[in-house]
Amino acid sequence: MALMTDLRPTMAEVHEARERLRGVAVRTPLLQLHESETIWIKPEVLQPVGSFKMRGIYNAVAALDPTERAKGVSTVSSGNTAQALAWSARRFGVPARAIMPHSAPRSKIEATEAYGGVADLRTMEETFSYLRNGGYHDFEDAFIHPVANRDVVAGHGSIGLEIHEDMPDVDTVFVPIGGGGLISGIANALKALQPSVRIVGVQPSGCTPVIAGLAAGESVDVKVQTICDGVAVSFMFPEMFPLLRDLVDDIVTVDDEQVIAAIRRLALRNKIVAEGAGALAVAAALQAHEHGTAMNKTVAIISGGSINAETLAHILASA
Repeated sequence: MALMTDLRPTMAEVHEARERLRGVAVRTPLLQLHESETIWIKPEVLQPVGSFKMRGIYNAVAALDPTERAKGVSTVSSGNTAQALAWSARRFGVPARAIMPHSAPRSKIEATEAYGGVADLRTMEETFSYLRNGGYHDFEDAFIHPVANRDVVAGHGSIGLEIHEDMPDVDTVFVPIGGGGLISGIANALKALQPSVRIVGVQPSGCTPVIAGLAAGESVDVKVQTICDGVAVSFMFPEMFPLLRDLVDDIVTVDDEQVIAAIRRLALRNKIVAEGAGALAVAAALQAHEHGTAMNKTVAIISGGSINAETLAHILASA
């Protein structure tokens, strides 16, 4: 249980992470969603690797003891963490290896390799068994857990600091949930600065492991059927349970059709490319607005933009 509580960084650690990221991460702006008076978007697609992942992963790599880091770094990922690790490792001049499922989008595999990383392709079951069974403890290189890592959570907390600076009176922040590192980092930092803010997680209706896990009080397996590959995890990491339970006010779901509509709207109106997982929060914010439950100042995190060109072209052409 001590391991679980140790995952929540102090605000001092969040600020230390921000300093490590200065000049590395892009300070993404809050932009008003086109034709919306209440919804603002924070486009983490503007980061060097196209997703928020580089904030936490770079911070974790930078925080390693240099001797340990020199052995090389590794992770398990469906794509965005792999890219972030390869990009970060290249800046430190060390090898990077990412265990990835064969089913990962080809664009994410190729991007990981282009950044200098090794894409170690396995079956989906074998890929995530390393996280579930702790097999990574046997790795000779320095393993960076994609979610359950204190430095990763602290790095994502830098997003919360930026939101508070740009909109200190924000009412609600919608955040996509895969493993839970992003929402935990944002909520941990933002609630320390503004306790009244409402943090709402978003999962696709075809993949709800955190909703199921929180309801059961433990990690349970769920079926995965969604276009949002970036959050397509069939289970909740047990280590994240305390953070998700204590920091997240609500979790909602959206259908893939709503996600596709959000991808199309972002591309055609705000000129921002988002992948399925990246558009989850926007889809949920729009749903809340339609149902009359949106607050006056709502922020939606666009977490990533690594979408296959063919997929994006099909979505835009089917408008």
